[in-house]
Amino acid sequence: MSKPRLLIVEDDPNLGDILNEYLTMKGYETTLCRDGEEGWSKFKKDKFNLCILDIMMPKKDGFTLGKEIKKVQEDLPIIYLSAKNLKEDVIEGLKIGADDYITKPFSMEELLLRIAAILKRTQKSETPEGLKTLKFGDFTLHYDEQQLESPSGKHKLTSKENELLRLLASEINKLVNRSHALKQIWGDDSYFNARSMDVYLSKIRKLLKEDPKVQIITIHGEGFKMVVSE
Repeated sequence: MSKPRLLIVEDDPNLGDILNEYLTMKGYETTLCRDGEEGWSKFKKDKFNLCILDIMMPKKDGFTLGKEIKKVQEDLPIIYLSAKNLKEDVIEGLKIGADDYITKPFSMEELLLRIAAILKRTQKSETPEGLKTLKFGDFTLHYDEQQLESPSGKHKLTSKENELLRLLASEINKLVNRSHALKQIWGDDSYFNARSMDVYLSKIRKLLKEDPKVQIITIHGEGFKMVVSE
């Protein structure tokens, strides 16, 4: 099994070296960058499982870098490191879609536990062959390519749309419990994640309008199901 790959972007040379050495020793494959521009360059060239970004950096700050990364790879986890414990910074990080926010100074053991928890939640297990291509109505979901094929062509899906569609299409005409869907795709069934899921469901419904035989029905208080009529 390959080692998880971490992108570390930290302009403090001492902390950067310590992080790099410690996480390598703990079994991770790490890439260390000294500023945001170098971090962006390395991100574009390689694939990573998680990013650890300092906020205050020369050339490109951590928030700007995080936004750019999320535009390219929405589901890549980000942990922010900050010398400040300002509420505004925490909120800004969460808006970008950060998975965690750690204030300096911090213990390496704490960081290690947080990395492990995030990777456990976000790393996908091998998808069974039968769930890689799903047909329903006039549509075909190509799960591995994150594409929905319809009579008008192929539509690129976000990772969340892809996961939601697979869950629904693998349970045609069956109830999908709302809490189960949230925990499986978002990691927990918090209010904010529930609102996020509603937004994605709305986007999926628009994509499915091409075939009136395929509908996603909401069962209030329970969940929803994909109904495919003859």
